[in-house]
Amino acid sequence: MAAINWKGASGRTYGYWINPIGANFKNEPGNYIYAAKTQPGRWRPVYIGQTSSLAARLNGHEKEVCAVRNGATHIHAHTTPSGELSRREEESDLLARWNPACNG
Repeated sequence: MAAINWKGASGRTYGYWINPIGANFKNEPGNYIYAAKTQPGRWRPVYIGQTSSLAARLNGHEKEVCAVRNGATHIHAHTTPSGELSRREEESDLLARWNPACNG
């Protein structure tokens, strides 16, 4: 499993693991990004979110069809044990910078 750093509007960076769509996730809180590969080692976020359970949220996510239609082939994710406020702040920071197609 490879890793990637995503930068938010604040300049802060967040580390994510790269997983194919359909991968199994832990039943833990976290942040995630449906991403499309634009060139080797380069990605474009298609949908950015956060959840109290990666396993529950990413199994049949309602935005997955939109994400795949917009080129997503992978889900970048990491656990965020520091609480909902921390997850939401990270999500907002990334949304402010990237404005993904399926978050609208």
